[in-house]
Amino acid sequence: MQKKVIVTGVAGFIGSNLAMHLLNRGYSVVGIDNLVSGTIENVDARVDFHKTDICNKEVYSLLQGADAVFHLAAKNSLTDCLANPLDAAQINAVGTLNILEAARQAKVGKFIYADTSAEYEGIHEFPTREDKVRPIGVYAASKHGGCTFCESYRDLYSMNLTIVRYFNVYGPAQDWRRVVPPVMSAFIIRMLRGEAPIIYGTGEKRRDFIYVDDVNDFHLTLLKDPRSNGGIYNVGTGVNFSINEIYRLIEELLQTGLRPIYKADLPGEAQVTLADISSGRKLGWEPKIDIHEGLRRSVQYIKDRVLQVVQTNQVKTA
Repeated sequence: MQKKVIVTGVAGFIGSNLAMHLLNRGYSVVGIDNLVSGTIENVDARVDFHKTDICNKEVYSLLQGADAVFHLAAKNSLTDCLANPLDAAQINAVGTLNILEAARQAKVGKFIYADTSAEYEGIHEFPTREDKVRPIGVYAASKHGGCTFCESYRDLYSMNLTIVRYFNVYGPAQDWRRVVPPVMSAFIIRMLRGEAPIIYGTGEKRRDFIYVDDVNDFHLTLLKDPRSNGGIYNVGTGVNFSINEIYRLIEELLQTGLRPIYKADLPGEAQVTLADISSGRKLGWEPKIDIHEGLRRSVQYIKDRVLQVVQTNQVKTA
């Protein structure tokens, strides 16, 4: 019998890629998204899509009969969370609680919560392990609130619940529309358009970048391997690169001759992210896409799917 999986935030970057991964492997996918930051174009036509908010009671009926829930929906722009902390708490903490309660009432078999490496903002031991967190920023604090509710439901209601902490995920459908887009998309789009990439700060911040297909391979491992039940897992590569190094790798691919423009640093960002992924490796998972291949695929996707949209939008707003 085909297994039914719920994906909240299905119109977003990781959620839309996850839905395709699941569908291609024979799962039935019910997708939930309010389309505030996600786009319907990202959603595979095979998804049973519902435009609704994770804080809405309407989600309760959608979770009935589900075998698993991937809860990815969140307010995840650091600048937006800093500007609107109450919204961040409402979506990331209260919204998570609403999905948890819907899953509990529906007796869903497994719940996977998409947490963040921002939980480690105040930790300065690298690579970071899952057993210590110190969130500082509004985004991190709001996601920690959701994580705390997850742990509460696991302990009080014996819910089968797993927490994954994403490091810096990149790849197809990454949200380039943000005021401050993710670095990979921002650099590639600007450089393909003949515009200098913008680096905030010195460019020496280091990030553990992981390609989205590797993340979703780990998601599938969590569905299949009961050893993951109740666990907390970092999802990164265990290798990091500076923002300046990422610029140079993209420049090697594109050969534009463009030099970056350096601007004032953005507040509330960690100086270093680097994951200890030994827990994931114990389940037999290993990231496969290195930074060179991941960037090559990202460039091709943006050339094929994004560049014309960017140019059309700029013409419309001119």
